[in-house]
Amino acid sequence: MRQSYQDFDATELFCPRCQKAVQVRKRLLLILPEGEKYDYTCVHCGTSVGDKVVRETKNKSIIH
Repeated sequence: MRQSYQDFDATELFCPRCQKAVQVRKRLLLILPEGEKYDYTCVHCGTSVGDKVVRETKNKSIIH
């Protein structure tokens, strides 16, 4: 079976402070051994409305 989707990014999420679905900004929060952690924040009030960890599927090596 062919894999159709690998990764999604949220464009709108529910903000508990604004009490409605709002556009969000995605920003890198941490670089962890298991992947990169991103935070989604409301574009209107700046409240954190979610997070996401993107796990690396292939081994990356640092080239000197």
